[in-house]
This record gives sequence, C-alpha cells and structure tokens, in this order.
Amino acid sequence: MGTAAAPRRFCRCACFCSENLYVARYGLHVRFRSEQQLRQDYEPILRSRGCVSPKDFQQLLGELEQEVERRRRLGPESAARKALIASSYRPVRPEVYSLLQESALAPEFLAAAEYSTLLGADLKGLLQQLETVSEEKRIYRLPVFTAPFCQALLEELEHFEQSDMPKGRPNTMNNYGVLLHELGLDEPLVTPLRERFLQPLMALLYPDCGGGWLDSHRAFVVKYAPGQDRELGCHYDNAELTLNVSLGKTFTGGALYFGDLFQVPSTLAKPLEVEHMVGQGLLHRGGQLHGARPLGTGERWNLVIWLRASAVRNRLCPMCCCKPDLVDDEGFGDGFTREEPATVDVCALT
Repeated sequence: MGTAAAPRRFCRCACFCSENLYVARYGLHVRFRSEQQLRQDYEPILRSRGCVSPKDFQQLLGELEQEVERRRRLGPESAARKALIASSYRPVRPEVYSLLQESALAPEFLAAAEYSTLLGADLKGLLQQLETVSEEKRIYRLPVFTAPFCQALLEELEHFEQSDMPKGRPNTMNNYGVLLHELGLDEPLVTPLRERFLQPLMALLYPDCGGGWLDSHRAFVVKYAPGQDRELGCHYDNAELTLNVSLGKTFTGGALYFGDLFQVPSTLAKPLEVEHMVGQGLLHRGGQLHGARPLGTGERWNLVIWLRASAVRNRLCPMCCCKPDLVDDEGFGDGFTREEPATVDVCALT
C-alpha cells in the first residue's frame, strides 16, 4: 500500500524582515538594515517629506525596528491566533465555512471559468466573457460572488471584528480587516476558489505570469471607514496575480488607481482610476502599481487574494528582486518552495 505524499512546505524570503517596510506618515516604502543604511539611502527624500528633526528620525527608527520585530514573530503568532479562533470562536453565519458551492458564485464567473476549461478555449474567447478595464495594463473585471453570499460573508466578518478574538493585521499597509486563514476560511473558501475557478481563468489571461501554475495564495479582507484606514498608498503586491472583490457596504470615494508595472519607471502622473462595483472582482498583475483614493463616506470592505506561483517566484523574489533566500514558514508562507513543482515547464515561463 502506497503512502500519501507529504504536504509541500512553503517558505518566505529572508528579505521580508528588511525590504518594503511601509512608512505611512511619509508615504514611502523603505529598505531597513541599519540606521547608517537608512540615512544613506533615504535621508534626502525623508527630509523632503517632513522627516526633518533628529526627533523625527529617531521616531521613524523606532517604528521601523518595531515593524521588523513584528515581522519576525508573524508566523508563530499567526498560527497561535488561528488555533485559538478555531477552538473558541462561534460564527454567526456558519454556512460560509462550508465547502464553496457554485450557488455562491455569480453566473458570469461560473461561465467564464467553465469556458476556460474547454478544449480549444483561447484568450479571445475568454475576453468576450469579461470586461476589459484596460487592455494596455491587462486589467479585467467580472462579477465573482452573488449578492446573498457577499451579505453573509460581510455579516460574518463584522461579527468576528466585534468579538474579543485576537486579530492580525491584513498586511503591512492596512490596519483594519481580517486574515482569512486565521478565521478558518482558507480551506473551505479560498483554496477551492483558486484551484477550481481562478486557475483556468488566469492560465488564459496571464500565462506569462504563472497563471497556469498557481499553487498558493494569501487572502485577506480590508476595511476602510471613518476613523480607521481611509486610503491606501501606491504599492505593488507580493503576488504574481491579484483578485480584488468589492464586498460592500455603502460608500462613496475610495476608487482604485493603477500605474505601470513596478519595474517600469513611472511618475503616476495620469493613473487609471477604477470605481468599485459591489460583488465584482478586478483581476490584475501583482506587479502593477496601484493604490486607493480616500474614502468619502460609509464603509468599504474588499476581499483581496494574492495568487502565487512558486515556479515564478522561486527564481526571483518580487520584493527584493533577487534570488530568494528561503526561510521555512507557516502555512503557505510567501509562496516560495525549495523544489520546483514536478509538472512545471520552467522554460515556458521564460
């Protein structure tokens, strides 16, 4: 009798603790390895953005040291939160934890995913099923979830937010929201969404970005509201591809804006602005520079799924743009693996 294959071990790149640290006050991502390096690399631009006095710089230094320490503890602390939530939290909408059913998905999304699996399906045919937001930037939109599912998921997220359960930050730029793997929604919701529906879509839309080889993800919900996060600075995602779904509620403002790929110098002088449409998802490359305009009124909740292909990122970390220095991590880590997926033709991704 054969034995089951051991689950794949995912890793992060060691640069996670030193690269791409976001300083919201100065609207800047920085590399931080020492005080001397920080001064040498960023002192002129920091001064231009208001970091002028020695007190300002020491405050910044303290914040960066705290962020580095937070990142070092992130894996074990996240695992501990997930275990406590699993043992103690009582959902208000337990049905959202059931295995993803097609009834939760919009008919347009199901049709596009089904078309993508057909023999002879091609990009031209798939684009007839989607809205092309920008042909140049390769940004697309389509309905993803039904209105009842969006409502049920929002009710569950709000119930969790109001509970006394511990909560991790969704990412390094957002302070309000939920990490779906900690809440226990990775296995029933996000993994089947990626494996059954998103992978065939992305394989046709983004074959050059690993769309056909997606093997992990990081999923979180971000919340924007008065007195909390209201906007999001320009950045790119630690992902090969991204799905961003507007869940609600009622709001004004908060439009997304898109520039060029982060590898291409750009002033963002004329970014593309895209309004949110509740229930609909935007598909874009992770390396596309983007941000969110300030919220006007109301609350905005978005589900963001960073889709990762180890066949791509194992060769080049998108954060430090170097061969990744791998460190074992919890769960999907940051999507790196120590071995290549057995079925991937790496030459096809070159």
